[in-house]
Amino acid sequence: MPSAPGDEKPRNETEHERLDRQLMELLQGFRVAVTGVQVLFAFLLTVPFAVGFRDVDDGGRALYYVALLGAALASICFIAPVTQHRILFRLGQKSLLIRRANRFGICGAVALAVSITAATALIMETLLSDAAAAVGGAVIAALCAWAWFVQPLLSRRAVLAARNGSGGGSRDGGLGAAEPPARAPAEGSGAASRATAPERDDP
Repeated sequence: MPSAPGDEKPRNETEHERLDRQLMELLQGFRVAVTGVQVLFAFLLTVPFAVGFRDVDDGGRALYYVALLGAALASICFIAPVTQHRILFRLGQKSLLIRRANRFGICGAVALAVSITAATALIMETLLSDAAAAVGGAVIAALCAWAWFVQPLLSRRAVLAARNGSGGGSRDGGLGAAEPPARAPAEGSGAASRATAPERDDP
């Protein structure tokens, strides 16, 4: 039976361990996304050199420029957290990096959705017709909107509503589902020394 919202068990981790985990989870997600962006971006960069591109009408060229700029913006957004992590290395700014990475990830997803929609419409317009391009682009845009934004936002609203109803609160400050506070370490235990140790960035 699936657990109800708010039923997750508390993690036995310190604040620094929680930040380490959240940052690694974000960067791992970016690795998956940036692979798709790079493939799309590389394809778009070769399109103008294809023989048939000269036959593309003004509408098709506009779609191409939208797709190209969207892919470029998505690449910038998905790579930015990695670069900032290197520049802010060992400065104790992981909490800031996580907040920025979350925003960059959402902006990158929006740009990628626009690029995919425009690229699909461009191909369908070239091969079929303007009507097919409009329908295909609308379908792709709707799928991206639902799978990437609407569905998780509905789930987020349901989880937060359940927690507010039970008197719970969110610790993430807009980063996603809140996590329960870490258990207080026993006095004199190894966990206590980890909690007071300075934050360390993994290379």
